[in-house]
Amino acid sequence: MDSRRTLSLIAQETGDCRPSKIGSTVKSIDDGNSSEINGSDDLMDTGLQRRRSSRVNALRFLPDNMLVLVFSYITPLDLIHCTHVCQRWHALISRHNYLWRRLFLRPECSSGQIGALHVRRLDVFLHAIATRFNTSLSYIDLPIELITVEVLRELAIRCPNLQYLTLDFSSAMQLHDFSDLSEFPCNLKRLCICLSEVIFLEGFMRRIYGFLSSIRTLHIFGTLEKSSLTTTAAPEETDDYETINISKIKTHAPNLHTINLYGVCFIDDSHIEAIASGCIHLQCLALNFCVRVKGKSFKTLMNRCRKLTCLLLQNTGIQDETMVAVNWSATQLSELDISSTDLSEAALLEFFAVAPKLTYLAVPFCDGFTDKVLNFLLDRGKLNSCRALDISNTVNLNVDAVHRLLTSFTNISYRIEALSYTGHVDITEQFWINAIRFLHHIKILVIGTAHSWFKQATRRIHVDQILEACAIHCPHLKRLEIQWDPETLRFGDNSSKFIDHLRIRCTNLSSFVLSDGPYYEGAKANFERAERHSIVRTTTMYRTSIVSNLSFYDELKFN
Repeated sequence: MDSRRTLSLIAQETGDCRPSKIGSTVKSIDDGNSSEINGSDDLMDTGLQRRRSSRVNALRFLPDNMLVLVFSYITPLDLIHCTHVCQRWHALISRHNYLWRRLFLRPECSSGQIGALHVRRLDVFLHAIATRFNTSLSYIDLPIELITVEVLRELAIRCPNLQYLTLDFSSAMQLHDFSDLSEFPCNLKRLCICLSEVIFLEGFMRRIYGFLSSIRTLHIFGTLEKSSLTTTAAPEETDDYETINISKIKTHAPNLHTINLYGVCFIDDSHIEAIASGCIHLQCLALNFCVRVKGKSFKTLMNRCRKLTCLLLQNTGIQDETMVAVNWSATQLSELDISSTDLSEAALLEFFAVAPKLTYLAVPFCDGFTDKVLNFLLDRGKLNSCRALDISNTVNLNVDAVHRLLTSFTNISYRIEALSYTGHVDITEQFWINAIRFLHHIKILVIGTAHSWFKQATRRIHVDQILEACAIHCPHLKRLEIQWDPETLRFGDNSSKFIDHLRIRCTNLSSFVLSDGPYYEGAKANFERAERHSIVRTTTMYRTSIVSNLSFYDELKFN
């Protein structure tokens, strides 16, 4: 079969999607060859066509190796568009199979910059695996309709270098017949499984257990978000079925060093005990939104998994007595997230008294994290090695205690690379002007108070001087989020000058998030005039987090 036709058949229809830049260029070239310029649009259309034509002609002088380098940065969907430009591009893309290292086939990936493909015909897709992707393919995600015996067999036979596989069962109402499944990719380093609410996967998993020995990172995504939309009962009170056997996966994957169980409603301490009994190489365990986990298994977990350094417990049900029962002083714990937990002040004081020094600490929405706890950490030197700190929306933490941390303990503030401190209406711009002077190595900074968080700010915030402080003292800044709403933000007539300073001096800035309003529009126009598009964003569409400072961030990333 003609390879160009093969790619066309597996391409996604783009009629109701915003076309990519390359897709738009291809379309304009085709339109330019066939359309006529009428008298009413002569000057404008002629100039536009000439500019487009000159750009395309300039590409003809690029050597093959430069074109291939450009192709390596674009999505599979755009690669397919490029095969229709000319015979030379088609030959280059066809000849260099390593351009097809990553394939995104789930519909959720069609938004943003990933560029998902839609498979229209299974036989054409199987042919593409054998002739196009084969040994170059290292990552693929499969929606439920493509999780079949034929596809998995072709991946196992044709793609020996496949290391990252995502199996999305989340929308499944029934499974394919896997009774004949005898081949599965056996060199995987990372496996991600998205669970279904109604489908039990044991019949499928029984066929692939023997191929999981090489896996080092396991992601299992539950159905907590879907359940919250369909029921008003508390997560602990609902009947959740164990749709996948965690214990058997652990038995057949002894080399796991990162486990991420996100929103899996049936996970409780018995499953953590099972993980602890067989995963002696475990270094990172993420249990975010596993609400049935109370912490009773942590003592066994930390005793057996001696290499565990990262523990993420956001929105879990951990209790005071189980947290303090562990001998944390004998562990290597250095990264901890206890966001939205109900730990008390007394429990946190007892825990931090014996816990090792932390390099990453996240405690937003943790009412037990008070001035006394923070001062205890400072006086004991527990934060001397801290690189990332999230203390947002801690209602019992006083602004003066945080100001003391950032301005008096300069050995800590000088080292911090990521800081999130939001949700406090008493903070003024002077607080941040004083504090930013000591954040010389900051890369991620999240400040302000989102609209209607408990109560609205009673004073206006002059944002210009905050930007000037960032421009002067934070040369490494990559992400900045200011959450104050337009009614709270105040800026002068020459605010564009301060935005210029931030843009020019913070050359690594890749994300500047603001609440939607006049100031956002001005900042966005300023960056776009300097050809820095997609830098300024709104808080309604984006949220900045410090999680990229986790040591296991690359392993924990999903898609």
